[in-house]
Amino acid sequence: MSDKLEVPLDMLVLQEMQLLLAEKRTVLSTLRTGVAIFAFPLSVLSVLIATSRLYDVHEVVHWLLPLVFINLGLVALAVYLIYHSLWRLRHYNRLIQQYKRQHARLNKLLA
Repeated sequence: MSDKLEVPLDMLVLQEMQLLLAEKRTVLSTLRTGVAIFAFPLSVLSVLIATSRLYDVHEVVHWLLPLVFINLGLVALAVYLIYHSLWRLRHYNRLIQQYKRQHARLNKLLA
């Protein structure tokens, strides 16, 4: 009779682990998005610096200032996304380690 009770418990634990791993994948995709957003302002500024001899800064300052502020906003968003994802990733890794310590079968599966 204990076998019948153990099987649903194993399924529940397995489903919880699948949920944690799905959340971890979501966090990793958020981290990837943050890195991509961080790279965009750097590439825009690189192009502006590389082509700076083709224009006079005093003539296009009305275009450069909003661009710099937008880039600063994108950098701030990217830093937030990266920081938040790393924090959540550590959280989910701790939960997964906790489950692995509590359930020997999971430890074998996820070794």
